[in-house]
Amino acid sequence: MSVLQPPAIRALLAEMFQAAIDSAAPRCSIARFLPPPPKGRTLVIGAGKAAASMAQALEEHWSGPLEGMVVTRYGYAIPTRGIEVVEAAHPVPDAAGLAAAKRMLDMVQGLNEDDLVICLISGGGSSLLPLPAPGIGIEDKQAINKALLASGATISEMNCVRRHLSSIKGGRLAAACHPARVLTLLISDVPGDDPIDIASGPTVADPSTCADALEVVGRYGIALPPAARRLLESGEGESVKPGDKRLARIETHLIATPQMALEAAARVAERAGIPVHLLGDSLEGEARSAGTLLAGIARQVADKGQPFRPPCVLLSGGETTVTVRGKGRGGRNVEFLLALALALRGHPDIHALAGDTDGVDGIEEIAGAIVGPDSLARAWAQGINPAASLDDNDGHGFFGALGDAVVTGPTLTNVNDFRAIYIG
Repeated sequence: MSVLQPPAIRALLAEMFQAAIDSAAPRCSIARFLPPPPKGRTLVIGAGKAAASMAQALEEHWSGPLEGMVVTRYGYAIPTRGIEVVEAAHPVPDAAGLAAAKRMLDMVQGLNEDDLVICLISGGGSSLLPLPAPGIGIEDKQAINKALLASGATISEMNCVRRHLSSIKGGRLAAACHPARVLTLLISDVPGDDPIDIASGPTVADPSTCADALEVVGRYGIALPPAARRLLESGEGESVKPGDKRLARIETHLIATPQMALEAAARVAERAGIPVHLLGDSLEGEARSAGTLLAGIARQVADKGQPFRPPCVLLSGGETTVTVRGKGRGGRNVEFLLALALALRGHPDIHALAGDTDGVDGIEEIAGAIVGPDSLARAWAQGINPAASLDDNDGHGFFGALGDAVVTGPTLTNVNDFRAIYIG
């Protein structure tokens, strides 16, 4: 084992983050899940931050004719041959996403048993396929989405509400493809990798109910437009349930997950002679609480050699949440890091990097940031109060001022948050 110096630590953490991103690239994983071409048509549909890169990888490995359309985030389109790529807004949906969702439902009409639909789904698809249930406008959908994002609700809770206010999520897209065979290929960005929570499950059965959605709305005090409330209270918003005959020919595969990404990052550290301990791929809860908790574990390792001996790296993934109270530039990963730094109080042996593997933490085109023993001191030297920055949910402003932001650009994939803590 070796103890690294600060520049080498930063380089190692950055290399681990890049390895996590690279492991989730569709070109590395999609081929082994593809069936032979069908007797009939092959129609490709899908949505998510990785949808365009998934479509490109599919075309590279597909031997027969195909056609279709996928929807991705603005700035995430890449060249494809036969599959149309449409861009729309994320995380708050817009008219472009609405129009694409309507077109997608129209495209799958009239299929027969000899046809194959390949559905490419990744994180972000909920916002990119915003087709509200009848009576609900896109403005209502935008307002509900904004309220959910600011509420502190988990991704599973948010998606439960979204599924029951939609005309395309919660298995409805797959049901519209009947009687064609549907192959869904998923890149997971959710804790637990449950397909129903990835882009709100447009092609999988949904066991949750309108009553469950109402319970989430009530728990977080989400103001619903009258039409949306009526839809949930009447039960008319029920999604497609397990056992529905229209879903009998559905096949679903996870091609990339947070666990796979963490394991790829771990291999980088282990090649450098640094032991790695995976704390979990599905950590949830408030970002600042997670930062304080993991800081306590890291200090115990550094100072007491418990439960692990340094040097080592603590790795974790999942999706934390931020209850927005301030007016800062946000980001759950930078919120985590700022809380971590405050709890570490400049500990000389601990460094950390946290980022979103899609390259966008919150709504900023910034993946995350890096923390070192001198982060708080450098902030104070610039007249920046770290605790005040945290109270204002201004992690991006804080780390941007220090020059410690991590910027990857669009990664064209998404396996959720990445957190690595080096303890020397």
